[in-house]
Amino acid sequence: MKKNENSYKKSGVNISLANKLVKHISNLSKKDVKKTKDAAKKDVIGGFGSLFDISKLKIKDPVIVSCTDGVGTKIDLANKFKKFDTIGIDLVAMCINDLIVQGAKPLFFLDYIAVGKLDLNKTKKILKGIFKGCRISDCKLIGGETAEMPGIYSKDKFDLAGFSVGIVSKKKILDKGKVKKNDIVLAIPSSGIHSNGYSLVRSILKKNKLPINLKKEILRPTKIYSKEILKLTDKNLINAAAHITGGGLIENLLRSVPSNFTLNIDLSKIKILKIFKWLKTKNISDQEMIKTFNCGIGFCIIAPKKNIKKIKRVFPKNYTPYEIGLITDEKVKINLSKSLIW
Repeated sequence: MKKNENSYKKSGVNISLANKLVKHISNLSKKDVKKTKDAAKKDVIGGFGSLFDISKLKIKDPVIVSCTDGVGTKIDLANKFKKFDTIGIDLVAMCINDLIVQGAKPLFFLDYIAVGKLDLNKTKKILKGIFKGCRISDCKLIGGETAEMPGIYSKDKFDLAGFSVGIVSKKKILDKGKVKKNDIVLAIPSSGIHSNGYSLVRSILKKNKLPINLKKEILRPTKIYSKEILKLTDKNLINAAAHITGGGLIENLLRSVPSNFTLNIDLSKIKILKIFKWLKTKNISDQEMIKTFNCGIGFCIIAPKKNIKKIKRVFPKNYTPYEIGLITDEKVKINLSKSLIW
């Protein structure tokens, strides 16, 4: 190549490094992703499109469910603390936890990683988390894209997006139409902040030092609820569900309650995690806290009260659901009683 000759590499895109990453993913996929031998007898990683054979899935009247999401500005703190091995779990969780709200079994996942300059070590750590999230979800990482975009992202910046597909029998679909009067609302604990509200978190951290005992909480990965929720749907124990993400507890729960029913929530029953108690001390109102953060509730289910004991048996002790509300047929849409206890 001539001294002043233009090239893709000189413009900031390193194809050979990207090829090394593809090879790394292919090696990982041998452990985590099955070959689609029934569909094409070729590896799923490396093709122009990803293949997944659904012919052997024993599901009557199958319906495909799809979700896409990212992890927002939590990425900025992953960069700040140089911790990249769990942010991929967050990415999978944000998609899968949306997917299971309809009662769908996760089938496969695809990722999109955009970077300013490809850092092989950092990207490998991100992918490690994505693979782990897929293992937890019992779904397959069957493809994705890594885009090196100099000039669009600064050297160390990156962004993530995920796409997931699941399947559910038409009769097993969870939706608000199944909700009945006197059903109870059960809260399932979160693992922490999950992946919402981080723009506010970052704003607070610019002015306040995080206590040492809470440093691990800032990047603690999002809990994936798929195994437990799918067990409940298989046993027909719940009528509806809600993933508590952007908009907080009330806004997301209302999406799962019919317009002719009232959502009654006792705010004093919410078991608030320490990280949220610390954030609350930084001049944030109760209304803002519950609208922005999950406050300790990562997922909710609406079910007949008679099923509560069976439901609790499905979960590990640290994620045992507890009652926070009731569905009635009053004239108001929502009824919030008492206050959050800090």
